[in-house]
Amino acid sequence: MSSVVERRLLVNYRVAPEVAASLVPPPLRPQLIGGWAVAGICLIRLGQFRPSRLPGWVGLRSENAAHRIAVEWDGPQGPSTGVYISRRDSGSAINVLAGGRLFPGEHSSARFDVRETAEDLHVAFVSRDETMSVSVDVRTVEQFQGSELFADLAQASEFFRNGSAGFSATRGGLCLDGLELRTDSWRVEPVDVRSVRSTVFDDRDRFPPGSATLDCALLMREVPVTWRPLPPLRVAAAPRLRKFRNNRALRNRDTGTASVVS
Repeated sequence: MSSVVERRLLVNYRVAPEVAASLVPPPLRPQLIGGWAVAGICLIRLGQFRPSRLPGWVGLRSENAAHRIAVEWDGPQGPSTGVYISRRDSGSAINVLAGGRLFPGEHSSARFDVRETAEDLHVAFVSRDETMSVSVDVRTVEQFQGSELFADLAQASEFFRNGSAGFSATRGGLCLDGLELRTDSWRVEPVDVRSVRSTVFDDRDRFPPGSATLDCALLMREVPVTWRPLPPLRVAAAPRLRKFRNNRALRNRDTGTASVVS
C-alpha cells in the first residue's frame, strides 16, 4: 500500500521501564534510552491511501491514531527495534472494516476534531465506545528543546526512523499484526506542546504518578510512504495485552457492567 503522510504528530512520553514492561507482551520488551522507556501517541492523517499500483487520485484520506511503546525483540538477524501498538483508532469506516482483514492493523472507530494553521495544530478524538479520548495542541518552533530523552532533533529523528516496524494488538490476543512504514523522504520538525490530555497517559492505574512524563513532540508533513506487511508475531503471554488497551473494560467486567473491548 502507498499513501502520503499529510500530517503525523508524535507526542512522546518518557516512562519508567518497569511500568512499560508490564504493558508490553513478550517476546517484545521496552527499548530504553537514557534509562527510560519511550511511549506515546501517533496522530496521523493519511492521504492517497491505495494499493501501490494505482494512481494517487483514487486513494482515500483518513484521520487515525495509535498508542505505542518503543520496543525491541530478538529476530533472526539479531536485535530489532520498532513499536508495540496497543490500540489503533480511525475516523474512516473503511479502515475500521478493512483493518486486520485486508491489511494488518485492527482499528476502533472514533470521531476526530482537527484544526490547523501554518503554526498551530489541534488534534482531538473520542472513540465511538467512549473508552478513549485524546486532545493535543501544539505550535511549530525553530529549535528542538526541553527533551530529557534526546539531545537534539537529529537524535530524536533517528530514533523514530529506526522504529518504523509496528506490531499491533489484535482482538484474538494470540498474535500481533505487523506493518512497516518505508520512505526515502523522512523528515521531522520540532513543535512545542501547549496542552495534552489522554485517557491513557492520564490514567493512574496504567501509569502511577511520576511514571510517565511528557517529553517532546515531533511533526511530519507531506511525506510519501509505502506500507509493507510483516509476518504476524506470536504472543508468548496473551493475557498481558489487556492492561494497556482498556482498563475500563476490565473494571466493568469486575463490576458486572457490559462493555466492548476494542
